[in-house]
Amino acid sequence: MPDMLQKLDAAARKAPVVPVIVVDSVSAAGPLARTLVKAGITIAEVTLRTPAGLEAITAMKAEAPDLLVGAGTVLTGRDADAALKAGAEFLVSPGMSPGLRDALKGRESVMIPGISTASEAMTRHEEGFERLKLFPASIAGGVPALKALAGPLPHLKFMPTGGISEDEVKTYLNLPNVFALGGSWIASQADIAAGNWTRIEDIAKRLLALA
Repeated sequence: MPDMLQKLDAAARKAPVVPVIVVDSVSAAGPLARTLVKAGITIAEVTLRTPAGLEAITAMKAEAPDLLVGAGTVLTGRDADAALKAGAEFLVSPGMSPGLRDALKGRESVMIPGISTASEAMTRHEEGFERLKLFPASIAGGVPALKALAGPLPHLKFMPTGGISEDEVKTYLNLPNVFALGGSWIASQADIAAGNWTRIEDIAKRLLALA
C-alpha cells in the first residue's frame, strides 16, 4: 500500500470524520486548522470551490503540520497539479472524467474519486484507485447501498459524502467498508466565515464521540 494510503488510513482510524471545508478568506485557515486539531480531527478536505481554496491548503498545513489536508472538488488535471503544489496530501473528486483520469498519470494513490454505482466502483478499482467516495451518498443509496456493495466488493473501502446527517454518522461508520465519512456541516462555510471556532470545535468533538 502506498505511503499516502497508509497515512490516510492511520489518520482515519484515529478520527474517521472528515470536514469538507469551503473557505472564503485565507485568513480563516490558520484559526480553523488550530480548531480542528484541538477537537481531535486528523483529516480535512478543503474544496477548490472558492479562490481562497489553494492558499487555505498551504496555510492550514503550515499551521498544523500533523493535520492531513487534502483538496476537494478536483475536476481537472490542472486542479490536481495546483492542489498538490499547494501542499494537498490527497485529492477528492465528485466523479471521474476521461480528462482527469488521463491527467493523473500514475497518481491514483492520492485520489479518492466519487462513484455512485457498482460498475463505477469496479472500474475505478481496475484503474488503480484504492479508496472511493460514495457521492452524493444520500442520493446514491446511502447505508443500504454500501451494505449491498460490501457483499460482492468486500475489498473496496469508501468515504461517503453528501447529504449525510449527524443522526446517521454512527450507522455509516459501523459499516465494515467505510473508512471515513465527510460532511460540510462539521465546519460550515457560514461558521468559518463568522469565526465561530467554539461552535466548530463542539460539533467536531460531538461527532468524533459517535465514532
